[in-house]
Amino acid sequence: MLELREVSVVSARSGEKSRLLDAISAHFAAGQLHAVVGPSGCGKSTLLKAIAGIRQPNEGSVHWAGRDLDVHDLAPNEIGYVPQFGIAFDSLTVGESVETALRLRVGGLKGEALAERAAHFLAEVGLAEISERRVGLLSGGQKRRLALALELVSAPRLLLCDEVTSGLDPKAESEVVQLLHKISRDGRAVISVTHSLRHLDLHDTVTVLYEGILVYQGAPRSLGDYFEIADPGHLFPILTTRPAEYWQELWQKHRSTADVSPNEQRTETAPFSSPDFLTQFSTLLRRRWLLFRRNRGQVALQLALLFGFPCLVVIFAWSGLPEIQNLSGISSNALQQMLETAAFALSSYRVGSLVSGLIMFQVILLTLMGSNNAAREIAGERAIFEKEKFAGLRPSSYIASKVAFLSFLIAAQSLWMAFFVSLICRFPGDLLAQIFILGLTNAAMTFICLAISSLSRSAENASLLSVYLVGLQLPLSGAVLALPHLIGQATRPFIAAYWGWSGYWETMRDTRFYDFIQSMSATELVAFALCAWVLLMHALGGIFIAYLGVQNSRWE
Repeated sequence: MLELREVSVVSARSGEKSRLLDAISAHFAAGQLHAVVGPSGCGKSTLLKAIAGIRQPNEGSVHWAGRDLDVHDLAPNEIGYVPQFGIAFDSLTVGESVETALRLRVGGLKGEALAERAAHFLAEVGLAEISERRVGLLSGGQKRRLALALELVSAPRLLLCDEVTSGLDPKAESEVVQLLHKISRDGRAVISVTHSLRHLDLHDTVTVLYEGILVYQGAPRSLGDYFEIADPGHLFPILTTRPAEYWQELWQKHRSTADVSPNEQRTETAPFSSPDFLTQFSTLLRRRWLLFRRNRGQVALQLALLFGFPCLVVIFAWSGLPEIQNLSGISSNALQQMLETAAFALSSYRVGSLVSGLIMFQVILLTLMGSNNAAREIAGERAIFEKEKFAGLRPSSYIASKVAFLSFLIAAQSLWMAFFVSLICRFPGDLLAQIFILGLTNAAMTFICLAISSLSRSAENASLLSVYLVGLQLPLSGAVLALPHLIGQATRPFIAAYWGWSGYWETMRDTRFYDFIQSMSATELVAFALCAWVLLMHALGGIFIAYLGVQNSRWE
């Protein structure tokens, strides 16, 4: 049995405290379907989140099967939480979604056993015939059924449903409520928050909230007599005729005689083992590749960037880097020698500027690709991640799968950029070192943007911040205009473009081009090893911050 004892939740938004739940005491038996109803804003969803531990009560306690959940929290496989709108990837099929949920939540399932379990849950919610249909093509009722199937895979004893019938037509609503009733008969306590007052007769109990206060909990058949209404549809209007305190006092007088069935129908099931790190990692990585391949727009964009950006670089030196003639040094005419020296200096400056620009162009384009790689990677699917984390997904497995997927993009982009530009423009220097430093530059920006994505409230905000970060790379790198000394010293450690540009130049140390850039640029070049280490620290720092970002819950 689930029991709430004087549970209160207080919100302190905008500096003003408001009580969302006020000393709620209620109980919900296993093996029954419980409706939680009330007008909009009365605290129904807050109640579910307090039960689930998503939102900690400011006062009171929640108990499940006799244990205080503040002391002994629910295990992920003991509880299921179904949000108002189905949370699944539109490009996956129904069957793929359920199989992925099984792999992420239940350990030891492979091959036929996994397929049989998935088929069982699809049949239980009535989706077996459309298992090959994409989630994005499902109706509202079918998406609610899928959401229930995703929670049932771990056989939770407590199932919380937040307005799963909202927005459905009457037929679909009736089917979903009947399904919830059926699910509860397996010994589960099913608590369904709903704004609809239809089908209350299919519920074992009805809990009524009004302005954060519990004003009734009892059998549906007693609801009309208690509130003196002929039809449940009149409940919300009758509540508004009296202040909430009146209904609270009335309930305190009658709660001891309330008609609530005390009988529990419990079925004990052996707890499932959770999958290990590698199983979750491989499942997430496989799913990410599947989502990538099915997103034609994303594939087309990545290919356009992969092959288009290097072409933008080489058009400035399509015939290769220009050669510089040596000074003859044999002219006896001072004026002629001076003119020759000036021409040589001008030519050296032009060539040095061209080479420096081509290097920086590669660096900036790779940072732009890094931003595109990762800015939406976490923020764009945060709701799904939070739901899966609630069900037992390790944040470490999630971040590791993102790093593995993004590392492939980084390797492909950096390798092709360095190789193609070097081939066409005939860049001197160590090609492997150039590939390495460009790869680190791309990785640094990619994983910093992954960190931004983990900290952002929306994919749009993450994309905007990442673009701003890329926009700062060129002016703060000092490659075009030297920064004032103090500003350069303060900003340089954080500008990946500087370290990529400087590191690339270091691969050409034994060439004449390196002498040109040293003579013409006021910005200091540093050793290749230091550039590589700083960029590596950027990348590792981004991964660490991203990990911290996904550790923090961000439920909307």
